[in-house]
Amino acid sequence: MYVIRLADGTLRVPQSLSSDDGRLIGNAYVELSPGDPDYDRWLPEALTEEEMAARRRRWREENDELEREFLAFKAEQDS
Repeated sequence: MYVIRLADGTLRVPQSLSSDDGRLIGNAYVELSPGDPDYDRWLPEALTEEEMAARRRRWREENDELEREFLAFKAEQDS
């Protein structure tokens, strides 16, 4: 999950909730507005929705080569 910066400056920050024994209960996004105490901490790694879409598009387009590399690596590990 990534920190997403919306057009109005709001950040959507991923947050996980786990049980006392460490099991994952769920993932969600919390919204932080400019002025929130944690806003400046998360801002440097935030991506716009357009940047996220471009990354997803690039991952889909470049996935074939990555998959071939992974399968070659896996074959080496299996032998």
